[in-house]
Amino acid sequence: MKTPNKVRAGAGKPAAAGKPQRVTLKTIAEHLNLTPGTVSAALNNSAAARSIPEHTKQRIHAAAQELNYRPNFFARSLRLQRTYTIGVIAEEIGDAYGSTIISGIEQHLRQNNFFFLTVIHRHDKKLLQTYSQMLQSRGVEGFITVDTSITEQPALPTVAVAGHQRAPGVTNIVLDHKRAAYMALQHLQGLGHEEIAFLKGQPFSSDSLARWDAITEVARQLGVRIRPELVVQIEGTDSTPMIGYPVGRQLLARKRPFTAVFAYNDISAIGAIWAFREAGLRVPEDISVVGFDDIPGAAFANPALTTVRQPLLRMGQIAAQTVIERIEQRGTYQPEIAIEPEFVIRESSGPAPGKTLPATVAMEQPRISG
Repeated sequence: MKTPNKVRAGAGKPAAAGKPQRVTLKTIAEHLNLTPGTVSAALNNSAAARSIPEHTKQRIHAAAQELNYRPNFFARSLRLQRTYTIGVIAEEIGDAYGSTIISGIEQHLRQNNFFFLTVIHRHDKKLLQTYSQMLQSRGVEGFITVDTSITEQPALPTVAVAGHQRAPGVTNIVLDHKRAAYMALQHLQGLGHEEIAFLKGQPFSSDSLARWDAITEVARQLGVRIRPELVVQIEGTDSTPMIGYPVGRQLLARKRPFTAVFAYNDISAIGAIWAFREAGLRVPEDISVVGFDDIPGAAFANPALTTVRQPLLRMGQIAAQTVIERIEQRGTYQPEIAIEPEFVIRESSGPAPGKTLPATVAMEQPRISG
């Protein structure tokens, strides 16, 4: 049986027993009778690789696989004075919103041979500052923040997902909240709803103020009344539908009639539905509910949730692409990248009680499957 270590040594010197010898670029080069520079260019797909014949590239990649070559990350980083590592700073990692964005970040970074380190700050400003410094000390080349407010110019290229505060050097990836509010309120208005309740986001959430400002502006334009007694502030940091259950009960306890609810996010909408159903109310026959985000569980809620869709996975991918371009100084700096929302109509919204819609109105309602 051929001894793999002997082949990998390349110079005919067997490795010490029990100690497999590491395969290097030089090993592959000697195995193929090529120079280490040629092997390196082909495996790293550098600019110099364009002058290497295609059949030679194929031989190099085949040999690297056969010999089980693993790049020496530390040697490469030292040689190029780069770490190919991004720091991801998030408020939460276990919630459907943050985890979907981070999944998009991971996909794009992996495809471009970047690593990432993630820290969770839970809106603790001191912890946020500490973690930023820790990530810099570990050599990250840039930052991506998720649901994190950046107020000062960072030391490294930074992309903020759901960032609404302008800061020098930060690219904010933001949803068009006015468009989102228009689609949701026009939908409810078209179904005959006049008394609409609202669940406002927590003050610490990056999207809260921008989304509420957009809702109030669009409501004025459409003639939708926002009554203070039908506006409830979400409290707490729970990342499950339980966050919406108490605010749903608060709305009912106020004894102010309403036929529809526009919630800050999907998890609060689903939690509010629990409260309504517990009180013997039906959704959407008695109360229509519209969420925001279109998290993976929204389509499987009971009833399936009508919601504003944010392309969360795509937003993560765009964030990763943008931070790499900024690190490698490709393209021009953009202070803001706007993302268009979609509107998904499911079973949680319907005509206001006592309202019968003409067939033409029902047909005009925009519908996106999902």
